[in-house]
Amino acid sequence: MVAPDNPDTEFLSSFVSLIRAWISEDNSRKLILVVGGGGPARTYQKALKTVNPDAGNDQADWIGIMATRLNAQLMKALFADICPSEVVYDPTSVEVFTGHILVAAGWKPGFSTDNDAVLLAERFSADTVINLSNIAKVYTEDPRVNREAKPIDTICWADFRKMVGDEWVPGKNVPFDPIASLHAEKAGIQVICAAGRDIDNLRAILDKKPFTGTIIG
Repeated sequence: MVAPDNPDTEFLSSFVSLIRAWISEDNSRKLILVVGGGGPARTYQKALKTVNPDAGNDQADWIGIMATRLNAQLMKALFADICPSEVVYDPTSVEVFTGHILVAAGWKPGFSTDNDAVLLAERFSADTVINLSNIAKVYTEDPRVNREAKPIDTICWADFRKMVGDEWVPGKNVPFDPIASLHAEKAGIQVICAAGRDIDNLRAILDKKPFTGTIIG
């Protein structure tokens, strides 16, 4: 969402305005924003594999992690006045959440930002992770490959994990990372998958009103 290819300033403006308005209505509200690597991560990972097909997953992961950190630093700067903490790299080491916004990025090889989000949700007793991407719902299969694929409104973790498998591969294109899915299932955390650019829909999710998306849990 932050950088599909380059930073999406139109989306960022709308997103920042929404979040600031939502927080201003209730001073007790807090959000943890975990930022992915987007297009730049995939572009650089593809370059690595093109030049060196034998490059390991750890090397590809580190490239993706660095892209998440650049995107996260941009997000922190956009919320500088209400995000006093530095960007979180290690989700297991955070002790205090000051301000209204906490921004996190990639941690280490073998773990996606989806997994970082689940770890932070567990750490701060949040029961929901909102996963924003370029899809409005999870489908039974990839709709770009199978036109007969059906959108899913709700699905339990066991059935979802059958769809995505149990292995994390850098750049893997799934609605939610398999390792994070297992962790979320064990922690009792639900995940909402929704279209990131639908700002009105995101507002409905934050307000716990009817929305378009898929609930996993």
